[in-house]
Amino acid sequence: MEYLTVAETAERLGVKRETVYAYASRGLLTSVRGAQRRGSRFAQDEVEALAARGRESGEPSGTVERIRTRITLVADGGPWFRGRAVPALAGSEDLEHVAALLWEVPGRVPFDADPDLLAPARAVLAAAPAGARATDRFRLAVAAVAAADPLRADARPGAVVATASSLLGTVVTALAGDPGAAGGPGVSGAGLAERLLPALVRDPDRAPAPATAGHVRAALVLLADHGLASSTVAARVAASTLADVHAVVSAGLGALDGPRHGLVSGLAHRFLADALDDPPGALAQRLRAGERVPGFGHSVYRGTDPRATVLLDRLRADPAADDVLACVDAVVAGMDRGGDGPAANVDLALAALMHAHDLRPDAGELLFACARTVGWVAHALEEYAEPGLRFRPTGVYTGPRPGSTSEASTTTLSV
Repeated sequence: MEYLTVAETAERLGVKRETVYAYASRGLLTSVRGAQRRGSRFAQDEVEALAARGRESGEPSGTVERIRTRITLVADGGPWFRGRAVPALAGSEDLEHVAALLWEVPGRVPFDADPDLLAPARAVLAAAPAGARATDRFRLAVAAVAAADPLRADARPGAVVATASSLLGTVVTALAGDPGAAGGPGVSGAGLAERLLPALVRDPDRAPAPATAGHVRAALVLLADHGLASSTVAARVAASTLADVHAVVSAGLGALDGPRHGLVSGLAHRFLADALDDPPGALAQRLRAGERVPGFGHSVYRGTDPRATVLLDRLRADPAADDVLACVDAVVAGMDRGGDGPAANVDLALAALMHAHDLRPDAGELLFACARTVGWVAHALEEYAEPGLRFRPTGVYTGPRPGSTSEASTTTLSV
């Protein structure tokens, strides 16, 4: 039988350590002391049963800090999708297989475009400004598909999977433009990575290098989910209202579109553009200005982001990336000069991929949006099974109180 420590039990139940001891004193948990290890321990099966009872009560917790999920474990050493190591998946699978794993359906998700939805998506994209960013175009296409799908409100799991598959397939096909473009969706049996290529390359009339599709395929797998990132929490909050798949994806896209989240790869691309000519000089300029160097550091990983390691290792085996990797290595060495600098993250690896294969400066953002759509849908499927409207945090009101002239009055308000 497996046992959990007090800290592990508290985290699993979403309570404080003191509450765990209170549960034990009330007989809700049985405390066991091992001969070899200090401190109380609790049987995992008993803890899981108590956690299930809490879920079944249907009472909303009122917070978003503790969201129980069976989808992705994010910890130092690498993310795991439903118990499977993501770095290994990136080397052997594509987004179609990973979507099936995350959505818990057999085989692979086809991501077929719906002809009835493709026409309005293409019409909206044709009306977009010429300089619209790739993620702006992605959002426009999602909105057009939503408006044209009369059955989008069906929240049954099978319907959600079908809707999400059609949504992503249709949007990618619309973004790719001309079906005859190099590596485009007109290729018989092409996967989503190959179909997406025309929307990623800087010059759509120029055929991408043979290795490009493989790198893109791996990147999509690596980015499919990363636990409860900001955009995923936004998506889950939308799903808790029983919002349809398109609205869930739109909520995720809204949170993704920020320089602290999904736009960092573009900032890292710009930094590498400067560093390619003079790595120490570009790094010194950022440090002198007191600016954060994009592509470094992560709130979860103490060392290098495992997703960055996978992508950079792929590029090391690619002769087209030699010059870019030399620059990346110089910048990484400079950041770690004292031995305690922040390590490279996946945004730096995406920037290296964009430079090595002449992709658009915003290609990393589009890869994030496409891949993370799969994760948002997985979280929506999980959230639809939870009590509705369970996210209702308590806000701390700090404005003037009615009838008071004080500007510093403070009270608590449920929002």
